[in-house]
Amino acid sequence: MDNLETPLLPADMLTAAADLVDPAVIEREMPWLTAELTKISLGASDVWFDSRDKRFADPAWLENPHFHRLGQTYRLFELWMDRMCDTVEGPWQEQARARFLASIIKAGMAPSNYLLTNPAALRRAVETGGLSVFNGAMNMMRDLARGGMPSAVDRSEYPVGEKLACTPGAVVYREEMFELLQYAPSTPRVHDRPLLMVPPQVNRYYILDLAPGRSVAEYAVAQGIQTFMVVWRNPRGDLGHGAWGLDDYLRAAMRAAGVVKKITRSDALNWLGLCAGGMTVTYLLSYLAATGQSDSGAATFIVSMAAATHPNVVGMFDTGEGRTALEMQAAAGQVIPGTALRRLFALLRPNDLVFNYLVSGWLMGEPPTPFDVLAWNDDASCTTAKFALESTRIAIDEFGGQDPKAARPVILGTPIDLGLVTCDTFHVSGYTDHITPWRTCYGATQLLGGTKELTVVKSGHIQSFVNPADSSRYDNWYGAPTVAGPDEWLNTATVEHGSWWPRWATWLTARSGPKHPARKSLGSKDYRPITPAPGSYVHE
Repeated sequence: MDNLETPLLPADMLTAAADLVDPAVIEREMPWLTAELTKISLGASDVWFDSRDKRFADPAWLENPHFHRLGQTYRLFELWMDRMCDTVEGPWQEQARARFLASIIKAGMAPSNYLLTNPAALRRAVETGGLSVFNGAMNMMRDLARGGMPSAVDRSEYPVGEKLACTPGAVVYREEMFELLQYAPSTPRVHDRPLLMVPPQVNRYYILDLAPGRSVAEYAVAQGIQTFMVVWRNPRGDLGHGAWGLDDYLRAAMRAAGVVKKITRSDALNWLGLCAGGMTVTYLLSYLAATGQSDSGAATFIVSMAAATHPNVVGMFDTGEGRTALEMQAAAGQVIPGTALRRLFALLRPNDLVFNYLVSGWLMGEPPTPFDVLAWNDDASCTTAKFALESTRIAIDEFGGQDPKAARPVILGTPIDLGLVTCDTFHVSGYTDHITPWRTCYGATQLLGGTKELTVVKSGHIQSFVNPADSSRYDNWYGAPTVAGPDEWLNTATVEHGSWWPRWATWLTARSGPKHPARKSLGSKDYRPITPAPGSYVHE
């Protein structure tokens, strides 16, 4: 599985590196580089970092001539790499891969990453009599033993079921692929139509039930919504789970929906899909529409990409050699380790998600900072190569073509058409999302039928939906998407202060039917509670 442990395979890395070191470009940029280096050596350069760059916030970087020139030289290197990236030609995928490699090189070369060239770390070593260096060495050895990435959090501070994933409920159905949670009502009356949440297959489900006050599931329950959650099982190759593909996950979601409708005695249900789970729901609704099964109510899609209609991470990493390797892994029924996916997502933002923790943990000798989102992120889960391959083929090969509206990929043996999905949909994306960019999420609104509402939160991937109702940290744009395009829509969208959760609650409850008294017990005669939430699969 070593070839799946890095985002780009060796040949792809060499190609990206070659794009960055074009001799003609280097020759053209050399006079500028030489002139700026001369200015730095003479103390006449004004090259410096953005004030928001915390790596160089220590006063010594400005006050000490040695560190100041060192910082300027590194900043010049960053600017030079940016210039090299700007000259890369070819498809956007090649340009994106070159920038990805350049970002890793730039981040890794920062003098703040090394003890002898980090003034804050040197000062800490003197102040602690070397204890910070010793603690940092212990932290580094521990991290190297568990995979090599600097620790971002001590997960023992956040036990699952106690501080995370602790909204009351029970497992009311269990099978090989998933457990189904039903959350206990917290209001005397509940809406008739239930909500089924489908989390991504590549992460733990409880990012949707993170912690009290920060849980989308808890919030939905508080609105009188009968809320259910699919908990995907962490696939294991030794149990034959590598055979699970996209169709298997779609069938599993349909089985979960059938159980939900029987328990609630509802003819229809509403859906919520997050990230890859949203892609699953999109394709499933298309299949149901194509086969004449109109038992779906409204659907909420959070940071979900259904089609590669704009530059995105999946397309960036989908190289010829990478696709061949994935096909071989899928044919062998293998599973992609969770550590590989976690490393991939971290390397997309190396300064914030890798070297930031290297400095604090390895150089400063500090323990990881407690944070619920980081604890969830550290709880890595696996995914099957077959699911990754089949999802990529549909998003890129089918819907990523010249005319995505004309694409008819085959799902469960049936050609699907996203335009046949006519239920109301609510879309949420993050303006600075580096995993599912908001313009790519916008593309899904142009392919689906029905009435749509779009919200773009002024934040990244996770913060866009871990966005409590009483929080005012992130504003958002919202409105009905138009055919004019994402940037044109953004210029005319309404700006809202604070969280989108209350507006979503109003939208969802209006599509959840009348209310009736909440039942005192969970499950039903045919689906009795098996074990309290969060169940057993989340611990595998």
